[in-house]
Amino acid sequence: MKKNIYIILIVLIGIGFQSCTEDSLEPTLAQNKDVETSINNVEDLQGVLRGAYNRMTSSSYYGRDFIIYGEVRSDNCYANGNSGRFLTAAAMDMGETDGYATDTWTQIYRVIASANIIIGKEGAELEGDVGEINQVIGQAYAIRALAHFDLLKLYGQQNVSGEGTRGIPYITEYKGEDLAPARKTVAEVRSMIEADLSKALSLMSDALNGSKEFISTYAVYAIQSRVALYFGDWNTVVSASEAIINSGNYSIIPQAQYVASWQAKQNVNSIFELAFSSVDNQNINGLQYIYRGSNYGDIRVLPDLASIFDAGDVRNSPEMIGMELGYLTNLGKYPATDYSDNIPIFRYEEIILNYAEALFRLNPADPNALTYLNMIPAQRGANAYTTVTEDNLLQERRREFCFEGFRFDDLARTGRDIPLVDALLQTHGGPSYGSYNYAFPIPRVELNANANITQNAGY
Repeated sequence: MKKNIYIILIVLIGIGFQSCTEDSLEPTLAQNKDVETSINNVEDLQGVLRGAYNRMTSSSYYGRDFIIYGEVRSDNCYANGNSGRFLTAAAMDMGETDGYATDTWTQIYRVIASANIIIGKEGAELEGDVGEINQVIGQAYAIRALAHFDLLKLYGQQNVSGEGTRGIPYITEYKGEDLAPARKTVAEVRSMIEADLSKALSLMSDALNGSKEFISTYAVYAIQSRVALYFGDWNTVVSASEAIINSGNYSIIPQAQYVASWQAKQNVNSIFELAFSSVDNQNINGLQYIYRGSNYGDIRVLPDLASIFDAGDVRNSPEMIGMELGYLTNLGKYPATDYSDNIPIFRYEEIILNYAEALFRLNPADPNALTYLNMIPAQRGANAYTTVTEDNLLQERRREFCFEGFRFDDLARTGRDIPLVDALLQTHGGPSYGSYNYAFPIPRVELNANANITQNAGY
């Protein structure tokens, strides 16, 4: 059977899901209803939504790999080969059959398939409160937008010289008629992402926002802010960020609480985070194990990263970045020994720095840009900046978001080469901006299944 992006998700799902495990979307003898007829009420819809969130927690997506890609392809971290993991990703030397490129492509399209099941129920007669139903469908639109954006950042060629228009397939229907979708242009993908986010906001209500483990209206604005920042749409960054800032619902984690915040859930700075627990987690295949320990511990810190912090900056304290087994190591983020840490996807600090950058890009003389830029170091024990420059903005983002997967995208979106700060440890060799390996290869399994899709340049 062909394995393309439409049939990655199983055809059958059960009803009445009560769990957030992957098994919730797998068929059993008792769960044998066809997807088109198995969703009859808001509880069924919420069950599929929980399954979509669970798929986002996979090791191939936000549970580990997607975040690690942004670190090892930059000047933050490297892969030491301790257990043989992430060597091709760190070298930016993948082939069409590379497991990382294949597994992440597959898993993100699984998430999209789950979202499309929910979206396909828009307008259907379902039992339950209409507002709650729309809140679920709105979250599905937001998930679909975020997932396609993440795919575009990995597999799109917007940062490859001469190839900048080739994006990814944008899938809008579960089990639709087009089983061999072609790649959209980058501009088309961006437009569809933005349309999905607008649709999400039109369906959702602030009054129905709940746990930070689910996408809220403010999380949709956070996605808008991140997408707009990537594409340099500064006015949208401002408006989306102001919706969050002016809500008064979030604040920057203070210095005294910073270290402990990484061991807590749903902090005051959390806008959206993925749920894990001591019984529902990625175990040794999660972020905790890949960043530290003697069995895996493949992803270690480049000394150059530690050198950019001011004396007294809590983000470089021994509890956060320290020595382990002779390696400089991320000790503070994702620290739980039982793998139960929630993974923050959107933190308020990101919105503050997005806003500062947008203000600066629109008007370099705007004093508010400096005010907002300095809000983060003021709560970290770091020195205040005296001016706003692109270098200062990127440095503060590197300090605040190290180990969270931001760095490669920040370098790429600003047209920068990957800094070669350690020629021995950085096996990618510091590619120049525009190099073909700024994009992942399209997996061979997809090329074999889909005659309408083309390979990325250089592969």
